[in-house]
Amino acid sequence: MKIYTGTGDRGKTSLFSGERVSKADRRVEAYGGVDELNSVLGALAASLGEKQADLAEELRGIQSDLFRVGAWLATTGDGSCEVRLPELGDDHSKRLEKAIDRMQEELPPLRGFILPGGHPSAAWAHVARTVCRRAERHVVGLMEFKKGGSESESLGIVIRHLNRLSDYLFVLARLCNRLQGLADIPWES
Repeated sequence: MKIYTGTGDRGKTSLFSGERVSKADRRVEAYGGVDELNSVLGALAASLGEKQADLAEELRGIQSDLFRVGAWLATTGDGSCEVRLPELGDDHSKRLEKAIDRMQEELPPLRGFILPGGHPSAAWAHVARTVCRRAERHVVGLMEFKKGGSESESLGIVIRHLNRLSDYLFVLARLCNRLQGLADIPWES
């Protein structure tokens, strides 16, 4: 398979469902944000030590979920997509909630705002959290642009998932510092 085709040289790209759209299309912006988040999660997983192999495995599962989200966002009902896309459901958000609860059991209560940073893995988790929030904003923008329709329910599921994922990444950042023997860095107001 050839990596470069030249078909995007004029600012257009093909959706998974076959339509050609501007690379500035809201849908492309949404799945591009999810793709960026997926890459940052890869950097985060790579920054974890051998003792955090379970967390790296959990992140790989989340990355797989994000591929599902990206494929769905890159597909409209308007094209002739013959590929059956993985279903989107709230079960992924529920798994994130369970992981958040599990991690919080290991952490002291949060008493105020904290600064991003500490161990490199915690810093990557904070970067991932902010990229996740931006991807969420792009999906919200797509949903507002679509204003209802058959996609609204699925877009709502994606938004909930990204919202929960950003919470997960915040707690993971705190846990990464804790596992390295570092305390949260309090914000000095």
